[in-house]
Amino acid sequence: MTDVPTAAASPSPQDDGGARLKAQALNRLWMRMSERGDFPILSESVRSAIAAMSHEDCDFAALVQLVLADFALTQKVLRLANSAMYRAFGGNITTISHALMVLGVDAVVHLTIGLKIVEHFHHSDARRIDAELELNRSILASGVARKLAARGNALAAEEAVVCTLMRQIGKLVVVFYLDAEWDRIRERIEAGVDETAASREVLGATLEDIGLEAASRWRLPDRIRFGMGPFDPGVDQSSTGHWLRAIASYSTEAAGVLTQAYPADGQREAQIEALAGRYADALGIEPHDVVAGSLEFANETAGATTMHEIDVLRGDAEAIRLDPQARIGAGAAELAALPATTPPGQALALACEILHEGLGLARTIAFVRHADGSFNAHIGFGPHVDALLPTLSFDAAFQPDVFHLAIANPVGIFVEHARAPKMIARQPAWFRRAFDDVRSFVLLPVVDRDQHTCALLYGDWSIRQKGRRIEQSEMRSLNGLARELGRFFAAGGNLGKPAGSR
Repeated sequence: MTDVPTAAASPSPQDDGGARLKAQALNRLWMRMSERGDFPILSESVRSAIAAMSHEDCDFAALVQLVLADFALTQKVLRLANSAMYRAFGGNITTISHALMVLGVDAVVHLTIGLKIVEHFHHSDARRIDAELELNRSILASGVARKLAARGNALAAEEAVVCTLMRQIGKLVVVFYLDAEWDRIRERIEAGVDETAASREVLGATLEDIGLEAASRWRLPDRIRFGMGPFDPGVDQSSTGHWLRAIASYSTEAAGVLTQAYPADGQREAQIEALAGRYADALGIEPHDVVAGSLEFANETAGATTMHEIDVLRGDAEAIRLDPQARIGAGAAELAALPATTPPGQALALACEILHEGLGLARTIAFVRHADGSFNAHIGFGPHVDALLPTLSFDAAFQPDVFHLAIANPVGIFVEHARAPKMIARQPAWFRRAFDDVRSFVLLPVVDRDQHTCALLYGDWSIRQKGRRIEQSEMRSLNGLARELGRFFAAGGNLGKPAGSR
């Protein structure tokens, strides 16, 4: 096979408005990843590996140290070097230095990148069922890619795995870090909208755009970035780059077939056979071998375990989507899993997302108490909230209104009929000016370690939404969410200046 072109495929042209929306979506995503403290760690791991590959002579020792510093990676490298495809080159290999000589630096770097990507999402604090579901699908697809590469181009197996993982990276980072946006994309997909169109509508960018941007930021090699691109059967398939595109595309589609819910008898096998017929020539593998390799991996322990986890996660996800209380409870558990050293602003942003999506609110706003005793809007979700944030504040000094009642109580308040005359009389003037379309709302006090109210979470439903009640059991879950949030605040809970909206 000839080598790949040295640049990734160019994205389709966009007008200025589309390019601006795409830039905004990407900036919002990187900001969210940076807030949660995960993205730089992954970037550094990937950069270290690629630096070793780019300067093979001088960084050979550095790559040995990088591998040895990770027990799981060490075992994977030694296992690969002693596998059947490399046995003729070395026999019983027990050192990483010898393994690098046999495998080559490129193969080890690609193995490192693939492992670091999976580890990153497995250990991320941004965990929820949808994220776990998509991660397992990506792992299943990469397993199919490795199995087929062993039959068609074994020496590029690790490149195939990385391309397959990176082909899904756009979806993974959106699901992990833009929870609310992914929920809207999923709703549109379930309504019959194509995934590409749905993501462009919600984000202003496709999931492929986001994946390519991630690959660029991580400075992945051109061959990997090219291999992430869309497969075109009409293009000459003689280069390694097009073969990588073919195997990444096939493996991703095959994983979708293998994990479809409630298939009829023989349906999966028939669809895998149809896929094999489309991709066999490009893969350089006989169609029956493509089918055999795919089904063989699905029946092996690793594949079968992943598919079982996907089935379980899918059921859990469906149950939580139907049950707002379960969503809030899962969110509280997510907060509880964060380390105590998590900055309060990050925990606050996560809690607001959980509240906003869990209850299907029109707007969600977090007020934080400042040193002068004022409660100022710090972060918000919902249309046009960003313009409102600078105007939303109130003093902690007592006033006979519902906001001061909320900060004086340790538990939340639900107002079902916000437009009733008696209730309007208990609303402060600034609130009535800002929100003239509220049907009902909820207020949740956040108490710091000294048992002082340091923040207040506000969420509402507008008159354009269906009426909503919060039952007593739901309020207990909401109070639990607020309690978990409170542990991130020291006395006073001052976060400084408002951070803006989301």
